[in-house]
Order: sequence, then C-alpha cells, then structure tokens
Amino acid sequence: MNSAKGSQLSAEQLMKELVETIAKALVDNPEEVKVNEITGEASIILELKVAPEDMGKVIGKQGRIAKAIRTVVKAAAIKENKRVSVEIL
Repeated sequence: MNSAKGSQLSAEQLMKELVETIAKALVDNPEEVKVNEITGEASIILELKVAPEDMGKVIGKQGRIAKAIRTVVKAAAIKENKRVSVEIL
C-alpha cells in the first residue's frame, strides 16, 4: 500500500487491498490473486479469485482461514460503517 495515498483511498479500496494482501501472503502463486469489488447501495462484495491449486490454502481446514479473512474485513468495514461480504471463487 502506498502510504502517500493512504489517506486518499476510499474504504472500499482499503478493504480490497486488505483482502489482496492477506491472500497473496497465503498462496504459492501471488500473481494469480485477483480481487473484484462490487459496490451496491448498502454493501460491498469482494470477490477473491486465486489459482485452483491455491484454493485450499485460502479456505483452510474446515474454512477457518476463509472465516478469519472475513472477520478481519468485517472489522475494517465496521470502522467505516460499511457492510462487506468476501466471496472466494
């Protein structure tokens, strides 16, 4: 994240970068990590796409890592008074 632009980024961009940074740290193919942002009236959906062989690393055993990612993003969203959903595709 560019600290010079940090204060100018929207809440949506910050959460998108947050998901992207976490995912890239977990996978073997960080260049394949893509986060698509869909902004609705009341909520934001962040679609996380990773290489097929990295899906297990992002989801984790019994979905624990996916749940942790969603929890961190929800905490950031609450601070910004937004509703965010993270979908792993």
